[in-house]
Amino acid sequence: MAQMRLFFRLPRALTSVSAVMAWIFSLCFVFLIVPSAAACDRCLHQSKAAYFSKASALSSGACGYGSLAIGFNSGQLAAAVPSIYKDGAGCGSCFKVRCKNEKLCSKEGTQLIVTDLNKSNSTDFVMSSRAFMAMANKGMSKDILKQGIVDIEYKRVPCEFKGQNLAVRVEESSQKPHYLSIKVLYQGGQTEIVGIDVAQVGSGNWRFMSRNYGAVWDTSRVPDEALQFRFLVTAGYDGKWVWAKSVLPADWQVGGIYDTGLQIADIAQEGCSPCDDGSWR
Repeated sequence: MAQMRLFFRLPRALTSVSAVMAWIFSLCFVFLIVPSAAACDRCLHQSKAAYFSKASALSSGACGYGSLAIGFNSGQLAAAVPSIYKDGAGCGSCFKVRCKNEKLCSKEGTQLIVTDLNKSNSTDFVMSSRAFMAMANKGMSKDILKQGIVDIEYKRVPCEFKGQNLAVRVEESSQKPHYLSIKVLYQGGQTEIVGIDVAQVGSGNWRFMSRNYGAVWDTSRVPDEALQFRFLVTAGYDGKWVWAKSVLPADWQVGGIYDTGLQIADIAQEGCSPCDDGSWR
């Protein structure tokens, strides 16, 4: 078995006992989460896929992206089984998928983004019709739809959002100064966010947020003034904090989308036997 490699540094801004305890709690949380995140996603998996006839079904999905999901990846979206959804940590992850019917489908396949939870035991993905048709050879998109369910193979790949940094959206349920709920958007690389802390800009009094569901995080301990965030990111067996030093202004607004200024591009370092030579044959 490969040796586990985790790298963490004590943040400089921890200046109180409570802040240190919160950091230790988060670190312990990572040790519980990371093994489940190291499931050899880059390896090729065999399964089946179906499709939703309406993309709106995915916009109301368990990740909480809402109507924003329709704009992701040209609408090539999917609901994924719990082993991929990972209690919400898998929201926004990207996968290369192709069907195995060579008469119907191209060798290149297509790329999709996870925006919902698929509770079916018969398919690993339920895809948007656009993603499902994108697997087909030219001129055969209607033929693949007639199949309903197809055999597929897939693997996880890094997400790329050209021109987009990691961003947070302030949810409508937020009520300053008592409650803050944010949705994480445009998470790049092949990573999972397993923890988020928030603090007033310039303060070391970090307060951890909890995953409400999917890509939505919240806290009832909202600091005053402008807010900074730090994100605990894992990629296979590796993990690190990334710090966004100024994200929400003091007058943050419900429904607003705020740029963190961060680009996450890490690639999973997995502890399984090598299985991905970088090709897609």
